[in-house]
Amino acid sequence: MEEMRRIAFETVLRACGFASLAIFCVMIALSFLPRSAFQAGGFLSLLMTLVLLLKAEEARTKDHRRTEMWLYLPKDRRPPQPHAQKTVSAVMRETYLVFAYWSALVSVVMWIVAMGFSVLGL
Repeated sequence: MEEMRRIAFETVLRACGFASLAIFCVMIALSFLPRSAFQAGGFLSLLMTLVLLLKAEEARTKDHRRTEMWLYLPKDRRPPQPHAQKTVSAVMRETYLVFAYWSALVSVVMWIVAMGFSVLGL
């Protein structure tokens, strides 16, 4: 079970890393307007949170054999077929929700920074 969690964590972390890189690039493009940059970062992080929440909901019904985690899991470490769907769904849902929580926190921080720039008149 721990190896499944580790692999799920790595796959979702990689996807979120690429999304964060895209958000960072947008923020760099708007770096001449700091308030706008952080507003865009906050909005896009919130959008990433919503996508992760949708993925967490989808994890309940998605065929476990079509997940990236299942492909990376060694065959000798896979759970027995009768329990595999329930186990993989639970692990993926939990992982998506953890990353959604972190993304939401990042979004809140970015919105707070944007409000700070607004108060300062920048």
